[in-house]
Amino acid sequence: MAPPQNNHSRLSRIWVLLPILCTLYYIHLNGVHLQMYSLLQHAYTEHLAHLPAHKPFSGDVVVEEKSQVLLNSPDEINGLQSFTRHIVAVGDLHGDLPNALRVLRFSQVVDGDGNWAGNVDFFVQTGDIVDRGDDTIKLFKLMEKLREQAPTTGGVVLSNLGNHEWMNAIGDWRYVYPSEIKTFGTVEDRQRMISSGTIGRAWANNYTVATRLPLHPYLGPPNTPYPPIRSQLYSERDVDGTEQLETSFMHELDLENGPLSHAALSFVHGGLSPTYDALVPFPDKINDLGTSLLRKLQRREQPPPHPPYPYPGLPQSATAEEHELYDANGPLWYRGWALEPEEKVCKDVEKVLKMTGTRRMIMGHTPDFHNIVSRCNGKIIIIDTGISHAYGGVLSALSIHYTFTPIVDPENTGPKQRWLEREVVSALYEKHQEVITDEQKEVVGDFAT
Repeated sequence: MAPPQNNHSRLSRIWVLLPILCTLYYIHLNGVHLQMYSLLQHAYTEHLAHLPAHKPFSGDVVVEEKSQVLLNSPDEINGLQSFTRHIVAVGDLHGDLPNALRVLRFSQVVDGDGNWAGNVDFFVQTGDIVDRGDDTIKLFKLMEKLREQAPTTGGVVLSNLGNHEWMNAIGDWRYVYPSEIKTFGTVEDRQRMISSGTIGRAWANNYTVATRLPLHPYLGPPNTPYPPIRSQLYSERDVDGTEQLETSFMHELDLENGPLSHAALSFVHGGLSPTYDALVPFPDKINDLGTSLLRKLQRREQPPPHPPYPYPGLPQSATAEEHELYDANGPLWYRGWALEPEEKVCKDVEKVLKMTGTRRMIMGHTPDFHNIVSRCNGKIIIIDTGISHAYGGVLSALSIHYTFTPIVDPENTGPKQRWLEREVVSALYEKHQEVITDEQKEVVGDFAT
């Protein structure tokens, strides 16, 4: 049986609702609802305009605020698209596959099965994969597997040769473990593998001494030389389809002095010394010397390794510039950026960055067993943290998130289009990450991708 109705309760509810209904009628009658909506819309727009461009990192992935997407929606700016690039770099691995895989997993380069995960655009390894451990063959096979898999998701693997790769090519085997030689079979088998065999061919075809990686495709693909050897030109086509290179149709890109001219990173194993003579054009000059010297080493009759035999040295045919490539001031061995006083390196680095068309230098070689080292506000970053069990350092990787976002400004389009450029550089560790630098600035120009 239903409970009896309470008339007093029903009357109370009517008296409560009556003032609300009257207020709503008054608002509708006088158009106040439009004023209230306008005030709310204005407050919300002001809120959006003052929100930060990005949320904090979550799993080292930059997530844009919805408000920023609304403000900078490509559909609202004549079809201009935002651009992003994610780069991960890893330092010396020294014969330790398990630790290498741990680093590549937490930096999202590989998945749980050790395959390319598709979460980064560029993976850079700065050399010294060989020596001090037994996993040389496995590590170089892993690198070549990732190099083959990466393009399926638009990724690229870039590899530098370290001083230890060069030592082995020369015949300086002071840091080669006897147990590692057994993984090849014999001394002769190992010599063959790193000269004419699969590892040696990988070095010759897929590894360079130095890398210049533009942050924005406007500057070209990886290892586009700086300063530009020849101008890049846009040209119109004649009615018959042939290119007309008349001056009136040319538009020269300002790749040397423009606002994005130095929006690139350099990667090298040791360091780019401010007194090294073969810096420019960068990295072509250095890499041409590396290609020439490696060819001479791999094609000569392989000398018996040192020790126990005498140190074989560079081939007699090596030029003076090739000797300089391999000496203490060259890019394979230089340690000045890690060891010199802060005031000196921060002064010297400006010269090198200007010459190489880059905004920061990233290198391995000189280990810090506690963390990735940043100097001069991230213009120098040293990423060797002793990943191999031979050192017992910390597992680490460097992450760079680059974004280039159009700014809504109907009065400034084309060559006057405004963009927000942002670069977030982070040191990644197994259990945490640290932001090294977070830089953003406005850039003006026609950089539509």
